[in-house]
Amino acid sequence: MRGKFITFEGSEGCGKSTQSRMLYDYLKAKGKRVIYLREPGATKISEKIRDILLDAKNQAIIPECEMLLYMAARAQIVGEVILPALKDGKVVICDRFLDSTLAYQGYGLGMDIDLIKKVGKFTTRGITPDLTLFLDLAVKRGLKHRQANLDRIEMRSVNYHLRVRKGYLKLARQEPERIKVVKVEKDKFQTQSKIRELAEDYVF
Repeated sequence: MRGKFITFEGSEGCGKSTQSRMLYDYLKAKGKRVIYLREPGATKISEKIRDILLDAKNQAIIPECEMLLYMAARAQIVGEVILPALKDGKVVICDRFLDSTLAYQGYGLGMDIDLIKKVGKFTTRGITPDLTLFLDLAVKRGLKHRQANLDRIEMRSVNYHLRVRKGYLKLARQEPERIKVVKVEKDKFQTQSKIRELAEDYVF
């Protein structure tokens, strides 16, 4: 029996990591066999690639290199962790997946969307999330939460991050069955309540 694959997406400072962790804890408490991952990362190799990508000193990375590094980290996590877990019938919760590359490198940096999709299909071995939760928050509000110790991506202009958010919303319009837009509330528990309602339809 195949497991369920749930991904979280969102712009900087939207609370994505907090909300995805809360859902993981909730499902685990309900007795589900669930694992939690972050992208890029979650394996030794992918974490090393993450360090390169997010290091603020690495400003010389060009868009093509950036996109391929994200894909390389993704290929490793798919082969090493996600595929085996899904085959074992587990629920996999992943903080970011292929939609991030479409939004950040595609719409954000202006790279060819079709090319990213082709490379992405190869990288993910055709795996598509059963449910993607896009946590939507005004860009300037989100960036306020990220004023200290900015990583290389967070340091980019407000206009860049606006393009990323618009890209996410476009993806959600294209795939409304998979990508659900969740408006971020001031109370994190209200946001989590909406997330649980959506996730329960897929998991239980």
